[in-house]
Amino acid sequence: MLSPERLSLPGAEYLAQRHVLTYMEDAVSQLLESREDISQYGIARFFTEYFNSVRQGTHILFREFSFVQATPHNRASFLRTFWRCFRTVGKNGDLLTAQEYHCLLQLLCPDFPMELTQKAARIVLMDDAMDCLMSFSDFLFAFQIQFYYSEFLESVAAIYQDLLAGKSPNTVIVPTSSSGQHRQRQPPNDCNPLEGVEASLFYQCLESLCDRSKYSCPPSALVKEMLSSVQRMTFYGFLMALAKDQGINRALGKTSLNDTALGALPDKGDLFLDPAMDQEIEKLVAQVSGLSVSGPASSSADTANMPVRNSPRINSPWKPLHHRRKMDAESEGSNEETDSSEN
Repeated sequence: MLSPERLSLPGAEYLAQRHVLTYMEDAVSQLLESREDISQYGIARFFTEYFNSVRQGTHILFREFSFVQATPHNRASFLRTFWRCFRTVGKNGDLLTAQEYHCLLQLLCPDFPMELTQKAARIVLMDDAMDCLMSFSDFLFAFQIQFYYSEFLESVAAIYQDLLAGKSPNTVIVPTSSSGQHRQRQPPNDCNPLEGVEASLFYQCLESLCDRSKYSCPPSALVKEMLSSVQRMTFYGFLMALAKDQGINRALGKTSLNDTALGALPDKGDLFLDPAMDQEIEKLVAQVSGLSVSGPASSSADTANMPVRNSPRINSPWKPLHHRRKMDAESEGSNEETDSSEN
């Protein structure tokens, strides 16, 4: 059902806000790449299932990074998919290094850049001992902030450095656009806990950034509430506060296509709960268990693993159409992904 806000937007503005042209171009590209297979069941069905997968958030599975980070909805979908596939890592209490979390990310997006994983780890570890172990929940919420608000954080780092150098808010240059590429960033020096910038001046610059930026930013009201409770704030202290703020977590998914979503990720207390996925797995386990009764005993162990291997791809009808010429590599990635999800 269309909300009044959607109906009030001009057509061109609505298309731009929802990145409709991005998905149309991608759909046509896939249609042309797979036209021989699609001719068997029709173009109309292809577009129907493609946009259903976009709405469900499964369209980003095994796609290239440039597509995964192309829109806010894609980023939110990738975050939710990562959580659903690997939540058992946290449920089992496993602690992993940044490199190991990066391997999990590459199971879903083979060319996912290590730089983003390292930046997320620095939020948790405060740029200290990058080979330390991290819990799944700590890494996930830090990664959510770093990945979804990547361009915003690049601008925040520049603003913070200017304020740290003694510039007044009136002379600080507030970036308003980005090339969309994740640039190298020199981490601000937050070694001394007494260092930092005046929180009120910091917010004054961030408010201007949020008002003028062309990319995703946290709600300015939540940022103001966060900074109003302290006198001074360091850069990594600010990133950690963003990662821990449940209000920002709930607001993040609302910039996606699904306006009714509470967020890309659930609240921290519900992080290891996914009734829908658990129900699907139970159904598959029951089906395979029934088949294994009549099957050879030697294959029972392999058969028992089948539900977990198939579960992450249940709602991805067009995964085989993404870059057909790379099917062998994707197939290997998909096996590694689901092997990790069994842990």
